[in-house]
Order: sequence, then structure tokens, then C-alpha cells
Amino acid sequence: MRNNPSPVDGGGALSPPLREVIARFGLAPRKRLGQHFLLDGNLAARIVRCAGDLKGVTVVEIGPGPGGLTRALLAAGAERIVAVERDRRCIAALADLADAQPGRLRVIEGDALKIDIDHALSGPVKIVANLPYNIATTLLLKWLADPQRWLSLTLMFQKEVAHRITAQPANKSYGRLSVLIQWLCETQRFFDISPSAFVPPPRVTSTLVGLKPRAQPLAPANRTSLERVLAVAFGQRRKMLRSSLKGLGVEPGALLAAAGIAGTARAEDLDVTAFCGLARALAAFSD
Repeated sequence: MRNNPSPVDGGGALSPPLREVIARFGLAPRKRLGQHFLLDGNLAARIVRCAGDLKGVTVVEIGPGPGGLTRALLAAGAERIVAVERDRRCIAALADLADAQPGRLRVIEGDALKIDIDHALSGPVKIVANLPYNIATTLLLKWLADPQRWLSLTLMFQKEVAHRITAQPANKSYGRLSVLIQWLCETQRFFDISPSAFVPPPRVTSTLVGLKPRAQPLAPANRTSLERVLAVAFGQRRKMLRSSLKGLGVEPGALLAAAGIAGTARAEDLDVTAFCGLARALAAFSD
């Protein structure tokens, strides 16, 4: 008797080929869902390696599609994968993976922006995902509402967004997203990924980014106050802070003096800790 091949064998081989899975289930990528399927098994394995040791870890994956990255996660020894997928065609295709690895893969149908999957998670959790670009930043900020929930996040972004996440002061990419995320996480850009790695190829280069939530934010600050400061400061980033901070409803000179920052500085000049100082000053003036 011939046994059916497992979708993930002990050596991490991907079988049957993903192109066969796509053909069998009619998985023509849909533009409205932002679908760009990753079919290169070696590249998927490289992405997973950047996430570190997965033994004993629950992994959250968003938008697994036909399962290219999912297979690599299973082959790397992830204890359990919770995959969120809104395309019912892909859910059917992932059933073979779930059947071949009993108890290791749970597929949840739904929109990752709207559903709460916390009930499905247990133990240490990492997020590893090729995110749909149209919701990537929104999803990341949603997850960072409770950053200590995650051991790490290994995520694929449009290259320009990846640079915004990891940018340092005095860089044109440095902005609100840079400060807020670096306040909460250590960040790292791993490598760029060519459009040709996907089906269909996107019009942009992708970049894999790693985020490790800090045990405590980089400096003390109230998040609401920090976000208010960032909004006005970078909303007019070329203006001096003594002008751009007027939108806070507090006399900018007094605010800047309390934080020990020169009024001639611009938003792109300040590091994360300086913005936290402004946020603390704003909170004090608002009390």
C-alpha cells in the first residue's frame, strides 16, 4: 500500500508542491485581499529561522494563504500554530496540513483586524507573518497595545514601512511610527525580499523586520500623551518645535523648558527618550 505524502516531512520538505495546491483549490490570488503568495520553500525557511527557536512556542500567522510559510513553521518545530485567514478557499487548502499534523495547526476564519484570538493562545507566543500590506501597520499597532503578550514579532513589510519602523533621528524615514515602536520594542531589519519571490509579484520590495517587546518601555511616558506629542511634532516636521507644538494647547516654550529641549529643535532631531520627556511634561501641564 502506498502512503499519501505528508505536506510536511521530517526534513522540512514541502509536499505536494504549493503550485499543485493552488491549482487544486483554485487559489488565484485576489487583489482585494492583498494576496501575494510566497512559494519559495528555502526563502520561507530563512524567514522562519529569523524568528529563533520555536520549540514549545505557539506561533500566530496572519494570512497563511496556501500555506508556504505555515509549512516552514511546522518543519521548524513550532509547538502549535494559530493561523488567521479570511479567504475560505485557503482554509480548505490548509486542511491537509492540519490533518497531517494533529493538534499543531488551528486555522481561524476571520479578519485579523476584527477578531480576538487570545482565547486560542497559550504559553509563550511569537508572531510570524507575511502581512497584507494594506493592513500591516494597523495590525502591528493593535498588537503593540499589549506588547508583553508576545515573545517576538517577525513580520514582512513594504520596504519603506520597514525603514520607518527602524529609522533613527536625522533620517528622512524617522517619524511617529519609529518613535512609538522603538519606545516599546527593540527593532531589527533582517533582509530585503524581491517582488519575484511572490505570486503575483507586488510592485514593491519587501523587508523582513524583527521586533522584541521590551520588558518596560524605553523611558517613562503616558502613551496617550506621547501619541499627542508625536502627532503635532511630526505633523509639521520641518518646523521648529516651538511652533509645531502649539497644537497641544500648552505654551510650547514652557513645555520645552520643562523637558530640557531647545525650541529651535525639530521633530526629526529628537530621540525616543526626548519625546518621552515631552510627553511627561505635557501630562504634568494637563493635570
